[in-house]
Amino acid sequence: MRVVDIIADLRVDDVDAARQFYTDYLGLTTEEFNLGWVARFTSPETGAHLQVVSRDASAPENPVISVKVDDVDEAYAAAQQAGYEIVHPLTTEPWGVRRFFLRAPDGNVLNIVQHHA
Repeated sequence: MRVVDIIADLRVDDVDAARQFYTDYLGLTTEEFNLGWVARFTSPETGAHLQVVSRDASAPENPVISVKVDDVDEAYAAAQQAGYEIVHPLTTEPWGVRRFFLRAPDGNVLNIVQHHA
C-alpha cells in the first residue's frame, strides 16, 4: 500500500454554513464535491485542500483525516494483521469510494480510502 494524499477532515455543524469562511478567507474556492454532509474545498492556485464533515453518512464516527491509498484492500489486511481497531469495516460506498476507518493507537480515527476509476 502506498499513501497518495492526506486530507484534513474538519468537524463542522453545517457544511454549507462553513463554505464562506473556507472559500472567501482561505481562498479554497474550488468545491470538488459536496454531498451535503461532507465537502472538499481546494485552492485553484496551490492545490491545498481540506474537507469539512458534519456527520459521516455511514460510519459511526467522524475521522480526523482521510488517507488516500493506492490499494485499500491491502491497507485493510495490513490494519487487521497489525491488530488495529476497525471502526468502520471495508465498504464500497454509493458515492464512489472504497474505504474503512481505523483507530490509531493515539485514539484518532482515520478514513483509509481509495477512489474508484
